[in-house]
Amino acid sequence: MLGPMTHEPSFPRRKVAAALVVFPALCLGLARAQTGARRPTPRQTEGPFYPVQFPVDSDNDLLRNGTLQYGKGEAAWVEGTVADLQGRPLAGATVEIWQCDEAGHYHHPGDGGKADPAFQGFGKVQADADGRWRFRTLKPVPYAGRTPHIHVKVKQDSRELLTTQLYVQGAAGNERDFLWRSLSPEDRAALTRPFEPADQGLTARFPIYLAA
Repeated sequence: MLGPMTHEPSFPRRKVAAALVVFPALCLGLARAQTGARRPTPRQTEGPFYPVQFPVDSDNDLLRNGTLQYGKGEAAWVEGTVADLQGRPLAGATVEIWQCDEAGHYHHPGDGGKADPAFQGFGKVQADADGRWRFRTLKPVPYAGRTPHIHVKVKQDSRELLTTQLYVQGAAGNERDFLWRSLSPEDRAALTRPFEPADQGLTARFPIYLAA
């Protein structure tokens, strides 16, 4: 007596395996479409010159340190928003920046204390209800071994959410910089911004997006 007949599955195993490979990619594409193709802002190293001690004057104007006014280099505004991947602003988040002066020196003992005392070098500000933040500072300059950049850190309450670096679009040293070269093309685009003339003066706009 013959046993029960067997049939080839209506959906072959090979097609099932292919679907299992493709499905996660489709889900990722759908998720990006639903968030307006927002990607988390890439992380980068803090570097050796994060302040050991914050300056007494730590506001969002790095070109004025107490009563001293810094007039060297090229003044610029750096501004943006901080939001999650759905575009919801992170109101009240603290944005910090720090960078070297026009001569390439940081306010840090590891850099020999050579920074110009008129340059504040570090500033912090709280994002407003729309997630907006803004600094008046110096268009970054290169120093030995590094292309021009500004360090950026985002905190919320006691949590550190992001540490990264902002680069200058078109800077001659970018291609030689080991950290910039390590970035993917997408990450380079996210962290490398033009400093362009605007009504308020030279301005770079840097949107920051954070994963939940």
